[in-house]
Amino acid sequence: MIEEHLQEMMLQRRQKFMIPASLVATVNVNNSLDHAFLVLTKDRYAKIIVVDNENHYRGQLSLAMITDRLLETERINVNKLNELTVADVMQTDAPVIQEPFDIEENLHLMIDQSFLAVVNQQDQFCGIVTRRELLKTVSYTLHEFGKKYKVISKNK
Repeated sequence: MIEEHLQEMMLQRRQKFMIPASLVATVNVNNSLDHAFLVLTKDRYAKIIVVDNENHYRGQLSLAMITDRLLETERINVNKLNELTVADVMQTDAPVIQEPFDIEENLHLMIDQSFLAVVNQQDQFCGIVTRRELLKTVSYTLHEFGKKYKVISKNK
């Protein structure tokens, strides 16, 4: 459990936790891999959110997932880019959250993820919480804590 004063300071920056869906690049589950490959490459993302036509979160897709699917025994078959869809390749088991301000859960899940997808009760995509923004909040808290609080050791 995060100490309450540390959590209070971190939550002061809660408006920076979630990047809203309107600012996040996504691909549709029905898009061709060719389209997804272009979006990932053009936007220089390692991984991207996958949604359906009603903006429901469906999964995530990375360049590595696409490349892995194109590999054959002795070559890369780029023709598969037009034959396969995002649904054929995407990851569906990445963790998602509904509460972007649960710092403890976010920190725990971000050990292995660079971002967490935020969904509402109907699984509609709301935005992402990034490791970068969370680490900026941790850094801010660590640097500012001593300016606001005096720490007294329990051992003295």
